[in-house]
Amino acid sequence: MGYWLGKEYEGKGLITKSIKVLINHAFDELKLNKIEIGAATNNIKSRAIPEKLGFKREGELRDYEYINGRFLDRIIYGLKANEWITE
Repeated sequence: MGYWLGKEYEGKGLITKSIKVLINHAFDELKLNKIEIGAATNNIKSRAIPEKLGFKREGELRDYEYINGRFLDRIIYGLKANEWITE
């Protein structure tokens, strides 16, 4: 999963709520075993989402993408169905 949000919508919990819906759908309806979320290592706000939702850091990909004239590393987070605790 990935997400991008306009500045005017940040801090309202929209991404967290949306990701929860997608997680529930993926595990309950699609019967997936695992979901991954990737975020640039320097994107603290994007990284906070999987960390808050119980995803585990699984690794880092160096020079994963080229944005605004520079290469960015990416952290990969994973969550398995048996780790997901619904609220």
